[in-house]
Amino acid sequence: MNSVLYFAIGSTLFCGTLFLLSLGIEQRSRSSARRVREVTARSLPPERRQAARNTWTVIAQRLIRTLRTRLGLTENELVRQRLFSAGMRGPGAQEMYYAARMLGPIAAVLAGSFIPSNTLFWIGLLAGLTYLAPDFWLGRAIKQRRERIRRSVPDAVDLLVICVDAGLGLDQAMLRVGVELQISHPEINEEFLQINREQRAGKPRMEAWQAMADRTKLPDVASFTSMLMQTEKFGTPIARALSTFADGMRQKRRQRAEEMAAKTTVKMIFPLVLFIFPSMFIVLLAPAVLSIGRGLLGLTH
Repeated sequence: MNSVLYFAIGSTLFCGTLFLLSLGIEQRSRSSARRVREVTARSLPPERRQAARNTWTVIAQRLIRTLRTRLGLTENELVRQRLFSAGMRGPGAQEMYYAARMLGPIAAVLAGSFIPSNTLFWIGLLAGLTYLAPDFWLGRAIKQRRERIRRSVPDAVDLLVICVDAGLGLDQAMLRVGVELQISHPEINEEFLQINREQRAGKPRMEAWQAMADRTKLPDVASFTSMLMQTEKFGTPIARALSTFADGMRQKRRQRAEEMAAKTTVKMIFPLVLFIFPSMFIVLLAPAVLSIGRGLLGLTH
């Protein structure tokens, strides 16, 4: 087992050395030079400090991209779409995702090599978990963001009805609603701003709406975009269509609340059976059982 431990430690150090060499990281600078850089950074104005941080971010992204290309990890369109669905539209989101998938197993191998018993098993287990952890986290982030968008759709539709009735066009109404919901529902604000950016870039309105439905993959958003596309195609008054759709959304929300309230009676059965009923039986039957036990004990004597 000692030989396996030494082999794991040696392979970990070897992989770490190759990683540092591939990134081209220089040796650690002297403490005096580091102190000079810190003092210089503090003396910079906030704008230049932000620019310096952005520069370091760009350098880190380039290093990660170089390492990724050397390892043969090409950009995946599916990963990019999943990051978009999670609300991560920055230029370095995909690089950070691949960095987590590359550095996680290396850290897992390093941590697992210090486990004295079953070292290879723990190294393989931790490496697999850290390699799959970014996917699990990304899937959870997508699910939470979709749930927040689903909750914000009725409020957004109600505000769209008000803005359209006030005389705004649909595009201007979406921008206005996005600004109003920026604090309470930032996710729907991001989607409306994305639609506006795509339209300004030259994408047709219907395709921009359909792209929002494809990103969110929610039935409410899909029906909303279908209603907008049908209104655009057949020339139906947008105010009337939005009012009808808003009424339907309110009814759906009311029915969903009633459904959740009806499920509570079924969900209460398990805590009743597991926790409340046993306590009631103990309180009610324990004195009778003790009395019967004492009586039987007296009869035997």
